[in-house]
Amino acid sequence: MAAFAGADAPRQRQDSMKDWNVIITIFQDGFRCAIRALHKLGPVERSPYHNVLLMAVEDPIALLEAIERQTEIDPALYDAISRVAPAMRSFEFHSTEDFLAAAKQIALEWLPHLAGRSFHVRLHRRGSRQNLRSPDVERNLGEALLEALKEAGAPGTLSFSDPDAVIAIDTVDEHAGIGIWTREDLTRHHLLRPD
Repeated sequence: MAAFAGADAPRQRQDSMKDWNVIITIFQDGFRCAIRALHKLGPVERSPYHNVLLMAVEDPIALLEAIERQTEIDPALYDAISRVAPAMRSFEFHSTEDFLAAAKQIALEWLPHLAGRSFHVRLHRRGSRQNLRSPDVERNLGEALLEALKEAGAPGTLSFSDPDAVIAIDTVDEHAGIGIWTREDLTRHHLLRPD
């Protein structure tokens, strides 16, 4: 696993962190604690949205693991962080159609991970001038995946109770990050919390 862009790496700040690949949401009183700890792990910026931080790192999963190790050393950090959302893939979009097409294309690449399994899609939307309604997006992508799995001869099922996998999508304005997390990932990484 490649190292994340930590404290010793050059800090190349993105234009308002436009190219983030990790979102961290913070509990109401945890902002100072979280931002202090995260600055030690890489470049972190406030998003335009309340208690939402953005990071751009080389390896988002390595960052997640580093944050989790840090919460073991500093339990106050665990109490400060609501969720860490690493993006396996990210994309820009300029319309609802762009968003749905890109999200569907990426999600369809993950069909082998969903074959014969239960799953659901979850969208965490922040900002965006586009008309992205979370329930509609989740239903649209879920149905597209179910149809593709059926056509592939490995039908899956939608499940919101202990699914085999969750596809989590986060947006900040017109930038989206998407990841697929198995039950095992969710058990191992206590800060993922895609729902």
